Amino acid sequence: MSDLAWINAAITAARPQAVGALLRYFRDLDTAEEAFQDACLRALKTWPQNGPPRDPAAWLIMVGRNAALDGVRKRSRHTELPPEEVLSDLGDQEERAVEQVDASDYRDDVLRLLFICCHPDLPATQQIAMALRIVSGLTVKQIARAFLVSEAAMEQRITRAKRIVAEGDADFETPGAVERAERLAAVAAMIYLVFNEGYSAGDNPARAQLCGEAIRLGRLLLRLFQAEPEIMGLLALMLVQHARTPARFDAEGQIVLLDDQDRGLWDRGMIAEGLALIDKAMRHRRPGAYQVQAAIAALHVRAPTPADTDWAQIDALYANLERLTPSPVITLNRAVAVSKVAGPEAALTMIEPLADRLSGYFHFHGLKGALNLELGREAEARAAFGRAIALANTAAEAAHIRQHLDRLMADHHPTVREPGAARG
Repeated sequence: MSDLAWINAAITAARPQAVGALLRYFRDLDTAEEAFQDACLRALKTWPQNGPPRDPAAWLIMVGRNAALDGVRKRSRHTELPPEEVLSDLGDQEERAVEQVDASDYRDDVLRLLFICCHPDLPATQQIAMALRIVSGLTVKQIARAFLVSEAAMEQRITRAKRIVAEGDADFETPGAVERAERLAAVAAMIYLVFNEGYSAGDNPARAQLCGEAIRLGRLLLRLFQAEPEIMGLLALMLVQHARTPARFDAEGQIVLLDDQDRGLWDRGMIAEGLALIDKAMRHRRPGAYQVQAAIAALHVRAPTPADTDWAQIDALYANLERLTPSPVITLNRAVAVSKVAGPEAALTMIEPLADRLSGYFHFHGLKGALNLELGREAEARAAFGRAIALANTAAEAAHIRQHLDRLMADHHPTVREPGAARG
């Protein structure tokens, strides 16, 4: 591995801990980021000659802090900085830093950093952009490309988010047990938002990379809270869903439904990791929403063929999920399982009360059209599909519904598909 490759890998892995600790020290996001970037530049100069430090995160924290403090002194006194070899040579300080910055410090610093990105006054899109920039280290250009906006617009969005955080008097003290639990839930929700932004992006490779970033953040969170079953469930859910990515779209970028996917293309290593996490989480006997969703996803990937899918068990899991986190979207997804177990009429009866709340939701009209089509109600199916096309979020979603309309014109009646599975 080249010097640049291993240095980049070490810096990427150390970034959350280092930025989190610098943020605690300086209590300012911009200063923490600038200190970290300065430390990275010094690492590029000194690590190739001296080799990797004992703890890259501790090294970056110490060098970043020293460089920032020296910058303050230089601006205030107009004095020259010491030579580079003095600034970047920690000597015995590194060993002391490693001892001081232990696992619990890292955990609280990283959790604080993630929680600041989840500031309640920030819209979800700004929370995601903040996390990708500050925690993951993606460039503004990469994030802008993922969200299909200009680099200038994304820069403004992140700057605005930082200003809101700065004006919100963020708490930089070590959180207590109750506060830590509250923060954990907010951070988990934000990470899953990042994942869904990528998962719903169709075959847009720039945006699809958000799935990988969300999984990386999920792994980081699980390292901080190794005995928390809901974090196991969150990571398992993302792994199992992301494992199907190679089969979700055809060569033309069209959606391939779950039942039609080539299961040989699924990433079996990723699935195995996810299934092992689900089994481990369930042994804790503290079920939560992420664990239940992961269990549903597991039933799909464990079935050798679509016909082997245990729809009755999926229905039962969705019923449990409805009790844990009532939501019209959860009920809509449960209706797919009901259609498999009790028929399309029963599923239609279940989703009709959702019409007002889901009137602007693509998958509601897609499922309604498919159920009516299976029942032979062509006029109702055509109307629902037309509404779904108008609400499509991506070209792939619109193309998928047009396939239904083409079949309708050919007097072909497809079977009902899971609305979530319409995304693969």
